[in-house]
Amino acid sequence: MNFEYTPKMKEWIARVTAFMDTHIYPNVETFEKQHAAGDRWVTPQIVHDLKAIAKKEGLWNMFMPPHKEHDKGEWHGAGLTNLEYAPLAEIMGRVSFASEVFNCSAPDTGNMEVFHYYGTEEQKVKWLRPLMNGEIRSAFLMTEPAVGSSDATNIETRIERDGDEYVINGTKWWSSGVGDSHCKVTIVMGKSDPTAEKHKQQSQIIVPLDAPGVKVIRMLPVFGFDDAPHGHAEVRLENVRVPATNMLLGEGRGFEIAQGRLGPGRIHHCMRTIGSAEVALEKMCKRLLSRTVFGKKIAEHSVWEERIARARMDIEMTRLLCLKAADMMDKVGNKGAQNEIAMIKVAGPLAALRIIDDAIQAHGAAGVTTDFGLAKQYSSMRTMRLADGPDEVHNRAIARNEFKKYRDNEYAAKVDADKKVEGSRW
Repeated sequence: MNFEYTPKMKEWIARVTAFMDTHIYPNVETFEKQHAAGDRWVTPQIVHDLKAIAKKEGLWNMFMPPHKEHDKGEWHGAGLTNLEYAPLAEIMGRVSFASEVFNCSAPDTGNMEVFHYYGTEEQKVKWLRPLMNGEIRSAFLMTEPAVGSSDATNIETRIERDGDEYVINGTKWWSSGVGDSHCKVTIVMGKSDPTAEKHKQQSQIIVPLDAPGVKVIRMLPVFGFDDAPHGHAEVRLENVRVPATNMLLGEGRGFEIAQGRLGPGRIHHCMRTIGSAEVALEKMCKRLLSRTVFGKKIAEHSVWEERIARARMDIEMTRLLCLKAADMMDKVGNKGAQNEIAMIKVAGPLAALRIIDDAIQAHGAAGVTTDFGLAKQYSSMRTMRLADGPDEVHNRAIARNEFKKYRDNEYAAKVDADKKVEGSRW
């Protein structure tokens, strides 16, 4: 195992870091001022200005890993593997709007991968092209308020065939990205055949946001933050009609699409959480070194030495786990790496939350204000423990895979043989 980044990775890290230093960090204040002064649901102009620069410099669509079967014509990213992209996502995670500047932000990344892998040529031209060009944004509608959506088989939204159209009825929420004025298309997961086998009942279908019957009921706050201009919406679909050609891959293949979609997205989220944790650790260290209590710097009190040490260890451990998961996705596919993906999805946000919480504590009352950005960081990171499935779902999958080792017939036979040889030991 080689822990050193390849020359290619180092080159891309240097390019993204230089862009962040030159264009992103100096414009954080500009972003905040423009956002406060204008319509909160319109992306500040500075983001569009920076997107043009990033695109010109070739720092664009870096998240799309190469795929021999689907990389045809214009349908390809920057040619980076999941492993090569992972440290870049971490760098972007240091600033909330950075990933959008590089056209690497969720849920667009997941939706672009869905169109790339599962879309028809017509669907790609109509929706993937403007998404890859950064001209529009998108949303993914899966979670529902009336059912436990962590078990997607519970989803009640109906997708029913009517001649050359599908009719869609249901209510979705936590539809991230709907608030953005540039959001033009959604991918909806719903039930197309309630009588089919359990995991064949669901389908995914393309629904333009301006289709008649699509109603945005409200934007949902996260710990009091509205997350504008991105936002998380409650959306009602009332007799929404779309062409039958909007069906993705075919009826009953919604779970198949979801599994292909969620693996890479989880990696992207997790690397960004590490970037956020690094920022919180930096803020914490600077605060502790600048304040004196009880006759010495706060940093000199042993309790804070312990917390800083734990933070550094947590960051390093989660980064290694994330890189391992990304590497396995490249080598054995999302299914083969499902255990590692699940582990980092739980471990990453939990570690970041602990660090952000300690950073808040280090700042005292100032930490819970908006002055240092920690409260917003905390709210976003707490959400990550629910996004793409709650911790409990991933822990369940990990545990089942662990138990499977001991239920395997070959392993059981070995245990039985060992018992006979070393009876006293058992």
